[in-house]
Amino acid sequence: MIPTEILAVFLAAAVALALAPGPDNLFVLTQAALHGRRAGLLVTLGLCTGLVAHTAAVSLGVAALLKASPVAFTVLTVAGAVYLLWLAWGAWRAGAMRLDENAPPAQPASALYLRGIVMNVTNPKVAIFFLAFLPQFADPARGSVAGQIVVLGVVFGIATLAVFGSIAWAAGFVGEALRRRPVAQVALNRLAALIFVALAVRLLVMRP
Repeated sequence: MIPTEILAVFLAAAVALALAPGPDNLFVLTQAALHGRRAGLLVTLGLCTGLVAHTAAVSLGVAALLKASPVAFTVLTVAGAVYLLWLAWGAWRAGAMRLDENAPPAQPASALYLRGIVMNVTNPKVAIFFLAFLPQFADPARGSVAGQIVVLGVVFGIATLAVFGSIAWAAGFVGEALRRRPVAQVALNRLAALIFVALAVRLLVMRP
């Protein structure tokens, strides 16, 4: 069992990390502004699901293997960058959305959720970050390290869900105003495309 005071310190660190500007919260901000709060929240759920995968990877030692294998790291990094560039292409070509309340959602819920998962899982730096960060709060003297890692991963996911959900909710107000102006919608799509390209470049050039 992890002491309450250790969990409190970990939770504070997790919230601070989630608030720090980065590719994931910027991704949530962009999606919520483009497609509304619902989209931002679904993407957030997808990102947090990806954190579950990274937590499992750390618990099972897969993240350590990924860190030790330049080939595996490169393959996953390139896959993530290609996905971001594909999103950039789609955003660049997107036009203004219909404002008819009876019109179907621009993006299916499953697609938005999957987008968040893929965005997170294909970033090997998240797995390596977890590998370096989570074990600092685990202690073999308290029992199973793998079990402690799982608990810490869940706490980190809850903190991320709260912070990113708040970002999505706030960005939704901006998106509502912009979606009333077709020209602004197109401009926002172009901006989102540039952000996706920048994130892809960042993913490729930054080393673990």
